[in-house]
Amino acid sequence: MSFDLERILESKRAFRQQIAARPIEEKLSMLDALRERALAIRAAQPLLKPGALHEQPASYTVPGKKSG
Repeated sequence: MSFDLERILESKRAFRQQIAARPIEEKLSMLDALRERALAIRAAQPLLKPGALHEQPASYTVPGKKSG
């Protein structure tokens, strides 16, 4: 299996153009399907046991700077 970066990038560009050309209703339907899939994956993951190590979500705020 070889990796042709130019071919991969061109394929990604073409796919993005195909998605962009679709009607908004179809895009929203795709978004709903992705959301359902994400919820199913999240539900299938085992719950963390008490005391287990886990990471907190990253905070993207700047300390001392008010948002809004």
